[in-house]
This record gives sequence, structure tokens and C-alpha cells, in this order.
Amino acid sequence: MNERYTESHLRNILKRTRRIAVVGVSMNEVRPSFYVARYLKLKGYDVVPINPGHAGKTAFGATVLGSLSDIEGEVDMVDIFRRPEHVPAIVDEALERFPALQTIWMQIGVSHEEAAEKARARGVDVVMNRCPKIEYQRLFGELRMGGFNTGVISSKL
Repeated sequence: MNERYTESHLRNILKRTRRIAVVGVSMNEVRPSFYVARYLKLKGYDVVPINPGHAGKTAFGATVLGSLSDIEGEVDMVDIFRRPEHVPAIVDEALERFPALQTIWMQIGVSHEEAAEKARARGVDVVMNRCPKIEYQRLFGELRMGGFNTGVISSKL
């Protein structure tokens, strides 16, 4: 689980993405899946929360849906907060449901090479074992404000 991605590749994904389905979002505000999805929403992304156990509830202004198949329209990215054994079914559903899908993103601790290869074969970018919130903060200068050396040089304070 030591995947390498260039900063420009990750930055491009985060810049081009507009609508993100977050699979496995929790309603518990201290769970990473909740605060990552809320953060992405606050950054201007259209976040679609997915969790069959919470379908119909509201999270950060959006109705939680039971599955990717319940989404109207396309999404650019599917962000997966589920254990690796659940990834193949999620990727299969995403590839079937969203012809214009650009990215499958698996959270920290989540990797599944076979599912990733299937998505890549369809022309979909795959990021594994990373968090879009952390990468956004690192690549767009927000972590520096907290005193972290991100290795990214800019004129922002």
C-alpha cells in the first residue's frame, strides 16, 4: 500500500472534479467519512452521500442515498470509505452506472488492485490509500497554515 502519485496528477484530479459520491459516509460527525465529505462540500464540491443504513437522512444539506444507482445524473469521482473486500462491487456499480466517471478514489487503508485495474482499463483514474481532504489541503496550501512542511512552494501564507 505504498502507491505513488505525482502532485500534478492529484492536483489535476481535484481541480477537474465537480461532483463526488462518497460511499460509506457516516452520520457520526467525528467519523472521518463524515468530516471528509463535509470538508469537500465546504470546498465547493457537489457531494452525494451514500450509505444504505442512513438512506433518506440529511447530511451537510444533501439527502443520503442507499446506493450509487440511486444517483440522478453523473458523478466525476467515487470516494470509497469501505473495507477493501467491498471495493470490487462498488467499482463495478460505479463503472456500470456512470459512463463519464473520471476517478475512483479509495481512502487511507483501502486498496484493491484488481478493482483498480478494471477501472483503469475503462480509462478511469484510480487513487488508492489516500484522502482527498488531506491531498487538497496539502496541494492547495492549507496544511502550511497549521505549520506543516508540505513541500509545495507558493506565494500564499
